[in-house]
Amino acid sequence: MTLESNNTMSDAAIPKLTPMFEQYFQIKEDYKDCLLFYRMGDFYELFFEDAEIAARDLQIALTSRSSPNADYRIPMCGVPYHAAETYLPQLLEKGHKVAICEQIEDPKEAKGLVKRAVKRVLTPGTVVEDANLAAKGHNFLAALFWDEAAASGGLAWMDYSTGDWSGLSVTKINELWQWAQKMGPRELLVPDTVAVPESFALVNTHINRMPSRPAFDYASSRDRVMQVHNITDLAVVGLEKHKELTRACGALLTYLGQTQKQELTHLGQFKLLNLSKHLILDEITERNLEIFRRLDGRKGLGTLWHVLDQTQTPMGGRLLEERLRHPWRELGPISETLDAVAHFASRDSLRNEFRTALRDVYDIERLSTRIQLNRATPKDYIALRNSLDSLPRIRTILEQPDTTGGYTTADEDQGLSLPGFLARLLANWDDMFDYSDMLDRALVDNPPHLLTEGGLFKSGYKPELDELIELTEHGEAKLEELLAEEQQSSSLPKLKMKYNRVFGYFFELSNAVRESVPEHFIRRQTLANAERFTTPRLKELEEKLLEASDTRKTLEYKLFQELRDLVAQARPRLLFMADMLAWLDYWQGLAETARKWNWTRPELHSGQDITIVEGRHPVVEAVQGSSNFIPNDLRIDDKRRVLLITGPNMAGKSTVLRQAAIICILAQIGSFVPAREARIGLTDRIFSRVGASDNLAQGQSTFMVEMMETARILRQASKRSLVILDEIGRGTSTFDGLSLAWSVVEELARRSDGIRTLFATHYHELTALEGTIPGVHNMNIAIKEWNGDIVFLRRLVPGPSDRSYGIEVAKLAGVPAGVVRRAKEILGDLERKAKASGQHFEPPRPAQSLLPGVPAPEPPRQKEKPVVEAPVHPLLTALRDIDTDNMTPMDALKRLTEWKMLWGSTASEDNDD
Repeated sequence: MTLESNNTMSDAAIPKLTPMFEQYFQIKEDYKDCLLFYRMGDFYELFFEDAEIAARDLQIALTSRSSPNADYRIPMCGVPYHAAETYLPQLLEKGHKVAICEQIEDPKEAKGLVKRAVKRVLTPGTVVEDANLAAKGHNFLAALFWDEAAASGGLAWMDYSTGDWSGLSVTKINELWQWAQKMGPRELLVPDTVAVPESFALVNTHINRMPSRPAFDYASSRDRVMQVHNITDLAVVGLEKHKELTRACGALLTYLGQTQKQELTHLGQFKLLNLSKHLILDEITERNLEIFRRLDGRKGLGTLWHVLDQTQTPMGGRLLEERLRHPWRELGPISETLDAVAHFASRDSLRNEFRTALRDVYDIERLSTRIQLNRATPKDYIALRNSLDSLPRIRTILEQPDTTGGYTTADEDQGLSLPGFLARLLANWDDMFDYSDMLDRALVDNPPHLLTEGGLFKSGYKPELDELIELTEHGEAKLEELLAEEQQSSSLPKLKMKYNRVFGYFFELSNAVRESVPEHFIRRQTLANAERFTTPRLKELEEKLLEASDTRKTLEYKLFQELRDLVAQARPRLLFMADMLAWLDYWQGLAETARKWNWTRPELHSGQDITIVEGRHPVVEAVQGSSNFIPNDLRIDDKRRVLLITGPNMAGKSTVLRQAAIICILAQIGSFVPAREARIGLTDRIFSRVGASDNLAQGQSTFMVEMMETARILRQASKRSLVILDEIGRGTSTFDGLSLAWSVVEELARRSDGIRTLFATHYHELTALEGTIPGVHNMNIAIKEWNGDIVFLRRLVPGPSDRSYGIEVAKLAGVPAGVVRRAKEILGDLERKAKASGQHFEPPRPAQSLLPGVPAPEPPRQKEKPVVEAPVHPLLTALRDIDTDNMTPMDALKRLTEWKMLWGSTASEDNDD
């Protein structure tokens, strides 16, 4: 920024710069993209455009500063330096960067203008203070690099507030941007040569362009990564075969060096994300399943996170977020987690006591980071001390045997006092008593916010500090003691002690007794009726009192830095215990959720079958209540690989689709699930195309978005994937949409012997595919007609729906009665004409696969068979599908009652036909 850049000032009016503004512009030149907080005394001042922006966004007064040219006034605003933390979060939230420019020499010792320099640049992705962070959420800074020649790219992301960082490599540029959207970083670093696709749009992500060289240079990036890890080979962190990812990591480190201006000693070891070990959920699936946000973009009620999160600590909450983003794909960690959740779920008393103890644990990870970076306040140390004080109590709770009965577990049956996972954990437990004791002895319970104010340490911590504390807090008493001593030793009961600004403290004697003045008294002043004196001891005490406050503050600051260095050395131990507490909190949180909503432990296996008995949608159940939710059974196996689900709008098709996917996700994070029974075959990816949406800003209609998401599914799904699709093809003409839906079903059914799919549709013609294409199976959401109205039974039953009931749904929605009557007349007329003309939809059988490289399917053998047949009665299908081996008598009675309610009234009509 220069004066010439300000539009309010002509060239002729440019004043001569003062030394202060010369310094200001020299500093501002290097931080053009930042708001410069320029320290002047007790304030951070902003000038010119920075002042106008800050005044607007902070809603503070915009003033002005006179220039040497009286006709021009410089826009200015400011905030007190000690209150800056209350203003900075607002600026960071709006996406601004803030350069903090401090005085780097003591004003008392400066000759001329005080030297200043930027000590740190605050950016949305690099903050560490709690005021700028969501306690249970990550705050990612990410970097992306794509090499067109190598057809490979890498994305690295880091939570600077904890020091954790990770990344992955991909071979498709679209997947690279998809992963960037999924991780949702606050800041994304990209090379200045890379074009950001129009479809990439995240409201809370700020894109920073950096020069490809040197920020993304491979050699420099490799050296930076090895230096920060103190290693000589990238193989130590798994990056030896990931050049593009290494470049992204190097860019992160370059950016942090530019903004943080200190050693990155708090960073942990880079962890390469191995996709083969995780269930992959892309950003579209996360959005459609409303895992972290509702479809309207809001958090909280209506999301899976809101139902699932019963963690008590920030570390546990962030671990839950991480697991939901990257569920496991291996049976080992899932089984171990389920064992731990079962342990806590079966012990209500222990779990409740444990949850209470966890409430005293603060964010040890982020506290440790701030201490390591020397950005911790005294209150941060008190929070850490209180957290460490809780560790022995937590260990005692975990070690106690369960005496409440609870649920019977295998451990209790075998007489084991602790399950294996907990015994191994407690064997490595660290109470950290040495540090909790040190902090308890050192710091007062309620220290001041600022280090420079003093009053941080307790008496008894350091002998040299004790005398200063005694003087500053009990100085008057010391003076009274000295006065009493002089009165007694000199036999001068009328001796007085007084104070004024000129002479300080002094003794005063009336002229009546001036002949009795002790020899060690030194005359200071003679008055008409009295004499004033000092003594060596009084002079010494006075000097100590006057200097004690400043000396105490200086000493306490020094001792605080020494304490900080000692605590910083404990970071590995602190992070170890933070991680241990996070897992314990994660397990008990899942157990608390399971007990609250009556969830059960799922069985996972390496096959592909999925069986869910009385499954529920956890979010819908949480909103509506358990008594109002109708559970449903679901089975996917070799004969039922693609389930075609029909039924009217509002019947609950989308709920059934979503709950199946959510139950699989919950199972693979090691959680109990909302079902009476669940047997889940491991899934590598879950794809969701549910709900209508558009992207009008990018010129993409609802149908275009639908087709783009469908294309992604068809190209990326494997035989171990789970696909849920809702109303494919509805955004175009009837025959176009039906043809697309038909061909998509065929492709999903025939690829890899059938990809596990739940396909909800209004196109009843598709139900003819059952029996024609192996693995396609019809299901429908049952409804009941009653006195001309329809009742939604919310029950998933075998067989196809007989019609859409669209007019009846319109009636329920409040469409005027006249419009409904006319719609029925038109529908009846169209149906009569179609029947009279013999019209029916007969799509061509596919001659080749939809995707390149996939073998063309064999044509159906029954060529003479019409495409649309009279459907088999759903009661016969239900009888065929029933699993009698696993039914109780009560289940059988309930099933018969359901069938009677569903089809009993149509039995006579069927017999007549």
